[in-house]
Amino acid sequence: MGAVPGGIDAEHGPPTTVPLRHFLVGLAFLGAALLVGIGLLVDAVPGLGGLVHVHLLLVGWVCVTIMGAMTQFVPVWSGTTLHSRRLASAQLALVVVGLVGFATALALGRLPWLAGFGAVMLAGFWAFVYNVGRTLATVEDLDVTERHFAVALACFVALTGLGVLLAADLGSGFLAGFGVSHAGVRGAHVTLAVFGAVLTTVYGASYQLATMFTQTELRGVDHRLRAVEEVGHPVGVAALAGGRLLGAAALARVGAVLVLLAALAFAAVLARRLLEMRVERTPMHTRYAVVALALVGWAATAVTAWLRSPLAAETVLGGPGSAPLLLLGAVAFVVLGTLYHVVPFVVWVERYSDRLGLEAVPMVDDLYDDRLAAADGALLFLGTALVVGADVAAGASGTTLASAATRPALVGLSLATLGVAVFAANALLVIRRHSPGTLARVALGPFGASLASGGTDGSDGDGHGTGEGPNDGDGPGDGPAAVE
Repeated sequence: MGAVPGGIDAEHGPPTTVPLRHFLVGLAFLGAALLVGIGLLVDAVPGLGGLVHVHLLLVGWVCVTIMGAMTQFVPVWSGTTLHSRRLASAQLALVVVGLVGFATALALGRLPWLAGFGAVMLAGFWAFVYNVGRTLATVEDLDVTERHFAVALACFVALTGLGVLLAADLGSGFLAGFGVSHAGVRGAHVTLAVFGAVLTTVYGASYQLATMFTQTELRGVDHRLRAVEEVGHPVGVAALAGGRLLGAAALARVGAVLVLLAALAFAAVLARRLLEMRVERTPMHTRYAVVALALVGWAATAVTAWLRSPLAAETVLGGPGSAPLLLLGAVAFVVLGTLYHVVPFVVWVERYSDRLGLEAVPMVDDLYDDRLAAADGALLFLGTALVVGADVAAGASGTTLASAATRPALVGLSLATLGVAVFAANALLVIRRHSPGTLARVALGPFGASLASGGTDGSDGDGHGTGEGPNDGDGPGDGPAAVE
C-alpha cells in the first residue's frame, strides 16, 4: 500500500452493497447509542442501561463500521481477492442479531439470555476475522497498515471470547471458580476492545488514509515516531489487558505508559501529515486535526489516573474527561472523517471509475455536500466539548456525570446526536444520488431487491442481474458482476 495506491481494482473486494450496508447499520446503531446516552442522563433507560449504551456505541457503530471497511479495503488495497463474499454478508447479520438481542436482554434485565446472544455476536466477529485473516494470509509482505489490521483481528478474537465469558458470568458467577474476578475479565475485555481492536485499526487505517488524502509521505522523524507506536501500542495493550486480567498493577502500569506514548507518537505523525498537506483543506482534514488534539488531551487526562490506579473500574479509559475525549473526540471524529472518504469512494468506484477519461465525471469529494459536512463537524465538536467539560466537572466534584452536570452533558449529547443525523443525511444523499443500486437494495440486500422487484425477476431492484450462482462467493456464480 503506497501513499496513493495505484491500479485499484474494485473487483478484488465484495460488491459495494456489502460495505455500504455495514456503514448504514453502524450509523443506525450510533444514533441509538446517542439516544440511550441522553436517556441515561435523564434516568429514562431501564435495566443495565450503561452497558446498553456502551455496546451500541462500540460494537454497533465502531466495530460494525470497521468490519465493513476492512472487508472492502483489505483486498482492494492489498491487491488480493476477498476469501469469501458470502461470509462478508453473513458476518453482519450475525452481529446485528446478536447485538440487538444482547442489548434487549440488558435493558430487560434478562441476564440468562446474554450468553446466547453473546455467542451469536462471537460467531459474526469470528466469521469476519476468519474471512479477512484468510485474505491477509495471501499477502507476502505485510505493510504497516496490514500489520495493524492483523493485530486488531487477534484482539477481536480475544475480546469476543472474554465477552461471552462475562455474559455467562453475569448469570452464574462461574468465573470465581477459575481464580479470576469478573472485574478483572471486564477490564481486559474493555482494554482489548477499545485499545486493541478499535485504536489499532484507527492507527493502521490512518497511516494509509492520512497520507493518501493529504498527498504526503512519511519522512524523517515520522518513521521513528511510527516505530514507537507500532511496537509500543500492541505490547502496551497486551500488558495493560494482562495486568487487569490478573490483578497485576505493575504490569498494567507498564502497559499504560506504552499505550499513552504510542498515542502521542501517532498524534504527532498525524499532525505532521496535516501540516505538510499538499491539497486544499476540507472538513475531513479538520476532523483529523481534532483527532490529533483529542489524543493528546486524552493522554494528558489519563496519565495520572492510570499511574495511580490502573486496575480500577472507574479509570478503565483514563481519568475525568478521558472517556469522551477518546470515544467522541478521537474515535468518533476519525470514523466519521474516514467515512467521508470511504463512502463516496466506494460509490465513485462502482459508478464512475470506468467512465474516467471517456466523459466528464465528478471527483470523489464532489459527491457529498461540503456545507452539511462542515455543519455536522461543528455540531459534533461543540457536543464533545460540552460532554468533556461536564465529565471533568463531575470528576472534580467527586460525583457522577449525571448528578453533577446533567444540563451541559445533555446539551452536548443532543448536539452530537444532531451532528450524526446531519452526517447520516449527507451519506444517504451520496448513496441515493450516485449509487448504482437503490437505497433499499443497499440497506436491505436481497430483502430490498424483493421489495423493489416483487421478488420474481432475480434482479437487484434496478434491473441488474445478481449474478449469483450456487457457490460460496468465490466461484463464477459470484464473480465481479455480482451485486450481493
